[in-house]
Amino acid sequence: MSAKFRSLPSLAKKLRKDLRGVAARKKTTSRKGTTKVNGNDFVLIFAHNGVGKTRLSMDFKNLGKRGGRRDTLYFNAFTEDLFDWENDFDGDVERRLKFKARSKFFEGLDGMGIEDLIRPHLHRYADFNFTIDYTASEISFFRDILVAGKSIRKEDIKISRGEENLFIWCFFLAVLQLAVEAKKGEAYDWVRYVYIDDPISSLDEHNTIALASDLGAMLKSATSGIKVVVSTHHGLFFNVMFNELKGRRSALGGSDIRRKAYVLSRANGSVTYILEDTGESPFLHHVAALKELQAAAKDGDLSHYHCNALRSILEKTSVFFGRKHFSTCFDGLPERDMYARFLNIRSHSKYSVYEPELLHPAEKKVFREILHAFVQRYPFQQALAATVGGAS
Repeated sequence: MSAKFRSLPSLAKKLRKDLRGVAARKKTTSRKGTTKVNGNDFVLIFAHNGVGKTRLSMDFKNLGKRGGRRDTLYFNAFTEDLFDWENDFDGDVERRLKFKARSKFFEGLDGMGIEDLIRPHLHRYADFNFTIDYTASEISFFRDILVAGKSIRKEDIKISRGEENLFIWCFFLAVLQLAVEAKKGEAYDWVRYVYIDDPISSLDEHNTIALASDLGAMLKSATSGIKVVVSTHHGLFFNVMFNELKGRRSALGGSDIRRKAYVLSRANGSVTYILEDTGESPFLHHVAALKELQAAAKDGDLSHYHCNALRSILEKTSVFFGRKHFSTCFDGLPERDMYARFLNIRSHSKYSVYEPELLHPAEKKVFREILHAFVQRYPFQQALAATVGGAS
């Protein structure tokens, strides 16, 4: 089932209605009656980049701003813009990540011990540490390394862009934790809705699953009844979140979780947004992953991570057809063994989570051959991908 919207604000109103529900209203001579519709705890949205996810998150947030009050805590590209680097161009020593303390996002944090909430999240994925100076509104980073068997601390390090994005995400998770646990009169007790847009950035498959699982566990444990929207262009993240956000919320008396899952699309140049309800059957992860691989192959931005992802798809396909090895996907092709050796070597290589090692031009050529051979042999994948892609 799908619905069309002529603007993002009207779509944002629809999402709030999904979360809020509809109260029952008796019929009178001057108005129609309404049947009660229970609100949902979570709304999940899959949409490709360029459809308008970030703008939708801001329109959703703006609907909750009245008379200086607000009701939505959000994470999106604007959240990342609350942090920027001061790199000490003169001395090249004191490198600090500054944050815009005047933003409501940071209101009331000093003295809340947020550092102790950030670190457990951060240290699942990274090996650096940090300190926060609230007076100067800045964050400094350090890393302990082993030199000749002794631990040496490197102060004022400049972390990579991927590590910076991850730190900001973990900072947001800590704020979110304060919000879901907030009692009346405490910081973030104003939060009624949370909107999270595309937290994934340059993470491999394992860390994507871990990140989604951590977020799902936190949201399910919320005792404040906060309603949440999560939008993403990342197929694996969408599917893991869908599977995590189900069952019962024991913290709320064991009530069943209510949720909606949608695919949002918009044709190029169109002003109409199409919201398709996936029901209880979201699109398969391997179909979404295949589309991402095709896009990467076209752009040429291929790394060892993509070899792991392609091998994963081949393994799932071979298991589906009752075979024991992914190479059977290419039975009958003269290049069968070469394709298998290529993926065996490249998919088991070590690669960085934040800065993936790119394939050489000759390797990219082989990767494209393998991907093309698979798509040609299993054309049903293309049909499925077309139903998922929308306005890709």
